[in-house]
Amino acid sequence: MNGQKPKLAVHKFSSCDGCQLALLNLGETLLQLPELVEIVHFAEAGPNAPDATVDIALVEGSISTPEDVHRIRMVREKSRVLVTIGACATAGGLQALANFADRDAWMSAIYPNPELIDTLRTSSAISGHVRVDCELHGCPVSSRQVVSALRELLNGVMPREETQPVCVECKRRGVICTLVSKGEPCMGPVTLSGCGALCPAAGRGCYGCYGPAERVNDPSLSNRFVDLGLDRQASARRFHFIANQAPAFKAAGSRLKDESHE
Repeated sequence: MNGQKPKLAVHKFSSCDGCQLALLNLGETLLQLPELVEIVHFAEAGPNAPDATVDIALVEGSISTPEDVHRIRMVREKSRVLVTIGACATAGGLQALANFADRDAWMSAIYPNPELIDTLRTSSAISGHVRVDCELHGCPVSSRQVVSALRELLNGVMPREETQPVCVECKRRGVICTLVSKGEPCMGPVTLSGCGALCPAAGRGCYGCYGPAERVNDPSLSNRFVDLGLDRQASARRFHFIANQAPAFKAAGSRLKDESHE
């Protein structure tokens, strides 16, 4: 990188800003970041140069409007490495739930003049539009994982992707299984680790924020959900939630919906 500090940009698309806030919440670690990189664009924190050419681009949010499509292509062209952060960017996020509904009816129920709203028919992950070099999952993304990924990128290697399920993190933390001990539906067995078993540690079942783990045995888990009192539609909603456009979760939810009509 010519002896100069690498340039970093943080871009926002259709999202709630939660993943950018995860970066801002780094505190002193964030203050140390300018010692390693030149932050040229991070509107939430101050620097505002969205058209700048950078070495690393962190991208939050899904693609939901024609303008989003245009901007993400520009970001890709001007970025050596593009890293998507959070469930919206990696798997559609909550706004992609509209993909399963009558979008026109939703728009009409919210806006007095829906014909003036310029939006795509679907919301989708960044990877559906441009090449992505690395994905960091979560809702919001883990601050620890972002720092670790940046450190590895600055050392010239691609970040190691998580593959194990949340259940492994529960075991490491000594968290009692909510699925077994409390009989509470939990997505932990099929969800990617990285959150530190945040919800199970608080006594609640996993919501699947981080998207599919390497192996997703959705038939077995959905049968367990039925044993716990959820019908097929309710089980489908567990998969069609925060990471609903992740292929494995999308397919599992669709299968369960089909089975509910048999």
